[in-house]
Formats: sequence, C-alpha cells, structure tokens
Amino acid sequence: MTGIRALSGKPVDRLTGEVGVADLRIHPETLERQAVVAERHGNPQLAENLRRAAELTRLPDDEVLAIYEALRPGRSTPAQLTERAASLAARGLPRCAALLTEAAEVYARRGLSA
Repeated sequence: MTGIRALSGKPVDRLTGEVGVADLRIHPETLERQAVVAERHGNPQLAENLRRAAELTRLPDDEVLAIYEALRPGRSTPAQLTERAASLAARGLPRCAALLTEAAEVYARRGLSA
C-alpha cells in the first residue's frame, strides 16, 4: 500500500497503536486513484462518484450529512439546493455543486421538491 495515506496524512501501512478519526478516513488522493482505475475499466459514472467523494473529504461530517438530507426528495426547495450548490462551488467543490444544481432542476421538473 505504498503511497496510500489516511486523511490525517499518515501512510496507511504505518497506522499502529493509537489512531484518531482522521487516521480512519480516506484521503482524497486515494479516491482519485480509484477514479482513474474506474475510468480505465470503462466506468465513468463510478469515477465521477469517487471524485465527488474526494471533494466531500474537505467538509466536516455534519455538513456531508446535511447535504445528504437536503438531497432526499421533498426535503429542499430548488432555491435551497441552488444556494447550497453555490456555497460548495465557492469553496472549490465544483463536482458536488454541479450535482446539487442538477438535483434542483430535476426535482423541480418531477415535482420532488419541498
């Protein structure tokens, strides 16, 4: 597992003894490596999901859960999703922002908004 690091930055093969939460979380570089493998094997959708996940590693857990909750049908208005998307884009999370923008449009069209 050479080169694979936890979110804390510690090499995974050196995680022994006392570990913290950041030692157990995946590093965005690892997710990017997995995305490359997915693309090479003809799975661009999985690659995009992994890249969104890499962006999400920059957020605190409570915000990730809030995004998940906001994306559930009937939980948010299109304006709320669009506002959250703008916030993510402003913080350098373009893939996650695009997903929320798309969700706002689709939910509005299909009557799935709050």
